[in-house]
Amino acid sequence: MISFTVMAVTFGVVFLAELPDKTALAGLMLGTRYRASYVFVGVAAAFAVHVTLAVAAGSVLTLLPHRLVQAVVGLFFLAGALMLLMKKDDGDEEKIKAPADQSFWKVSGAGFMLILVAEFGDLTQIMTANLAARYDSPLSVGIGAVLALWAVAGIGILGGRTLMKYVPLRLITRVAAGVMLALAGFSLFEAVVG
Repeated sequence: MISFTVMAVTFGVVFLAELPDKTALAGLMLGTRYRASYVFVGVAAAFAVHVTLAVAAGSVLTLLPHRLVQAVVGLFFLAGALMLLMKKDDGDEEKIKAPADQSFWKVSGAGFMLILVAEFGDLTQIMTANLAARYDSPLSVGIGAVLALWAVAGIGILGGRTLMKYVPLRLITRVAAGVMLALAGFSLFEAVVG
């Protein structure tokens, strides 16, 4: 069964956590050099692979005792919130090696490889695994996470810098950290109360 509530919660958490990430900037850089649709296909495919791995890992965690899982999930959400709050903006842009030609396969392949490598073990992948462990709805978590990551990629590819002129990155980061703190609190409460 698909839970729209779980999908919406997952979308919100993953979207807010990924928006201040350098992946949006990498997508923007590729999108300014190459056809946006080609870039998006590669980036979207890489995010689908990451979400599948994260949901599978989170689903394995549900085999453990419920209180233990909630305690671990709560601690991971708390760690994620702290990582966001303590993250320093170093202004360092990733260097992206441009493909020599602009064919669909070269451009989408460059986007795929960039995201596949850069996002492995990233905060949003860990948060997706946590959400899959927290909620007994892996499909809902997977759909919500993929849609959130695709939305951030689309924003990045089509003009993330414009968005950042109107919405401060610091505000987005703090809202994402606040949502994660709330999820940490709920998970830790469930671990204690049972």
